[in-house]
Amino acid sequence: MTAVVVRGNRGRKRVAGAVLATALLCTGAVACGGSDGEGGKGDKAAGGIQSPSQVTEVITAAYKKTTAAKSAKVRMTMSTPPGKMGKAMGGAGEMKMSGVMGWDPTVMDMTVSGSALTEGDPDAPEKIRMLMQDDVMYMDMGAAAAKDMDGKRWMKMDLGAIAEQSGDKKLMKQMTGSLDSMNQDPARQLAMLLESPNLKHVGSADVDGAQTQRYKGRLTVKEMMETNDALDDVLSKSEKDQLFENIEKTGIKGYDTEVWVNEDDYPVRMDIDIKTPEGTVKTSQTFSDYGTAAKVTAPPAGETFDLMEMFKELGKLGEGDTSDTDALGLDSGT
Repeated sequence: MTAVVVRGNRGRKRVAGAVLATALLCTGAVACGGSDGEGGKGDKAAGGIQSPSQVTEVITAAYKKTTAAKSAKVRMTMSTPPGKMGKAMGGAGEMKMSGVMGWDPTVMDMTVSGSALTEGDPDAPEKIRMLMQDDVMYMDMGAAAAKDMDGKRWMKMDLGAIAEQSGDKKLMKQMTGSLDSMNQDPARQLAMLLESPNLKHVGSADVDGAQTQRYKGRLTVKEMMETNDALDDVLSKSEKDQLFENIEKTGIKGYDTEVWVNEDDYPVRMDIDIKTPEGTVKTSQTFSDYGTAAKVTAPPAGETFDLMEMFKELGKLGEGDTSDTDALGLDSGT
């Protein structure tokens, strides 16, 4: 994120750059799923490890229950190592998210905080509320941003519309795909876990006072991509092949997933570790109150600025001024 606050047009460039960085960070966090590798409190023997068929039966039941629930309260912690991976995810450090998420249809009302959010920008808000409905994201950028945006603190970002306006079909696929990836509901995660060739029952564990059974599996990058149906909706075969090559170049070998299922067949915790040469991207999610109401009301239009409209305005004001793209972090060298 850009650290300097400047008024007027330059101030708007700063806000746009901060918005893009934060959006990438938030999108990356929700699209990924990490693990402390230690399980819940008080791991203990389960009175016998379940057979592969029993494991499949339990995870399948959890998948069906979670699919039917359509929503839940979520708490998530994500940590990203420094280096290229941290930069790609929008920022290194820790980020926390909590709120309500719905996956049929996709709805979110989450509060985001953590060191990754403010890295490199002392003026960035410590917390950002993020709303999402109808494939549009709204982000409360705080009072500081409002000073540069005519008193408007809510940013509206329709990724599909931004990509369509650009005329770049590949960008359009990537952005609409990012929105779909944000809908990483626990049901989809369970469906992918079922495809793990080494899925196993680890034992029992107490998670936030609930007795659960703990399961673990690993997917290689290739297996993950083959089981993620969402990729087929936004990428051609050649694009998927290119994505696979790019991921392989980062040194990522696979995804270690753990899930804790309670006595009602609901996952109450889900962790995914993504190991990279620079360190491990860890994300831990806990779920509760399945079926809770997941409704979002868009902020009033008078308090909202449209990121795409801002880009249009900055483009007109900054014709011939390459600092526009530098301030937005969009030039090819960044």
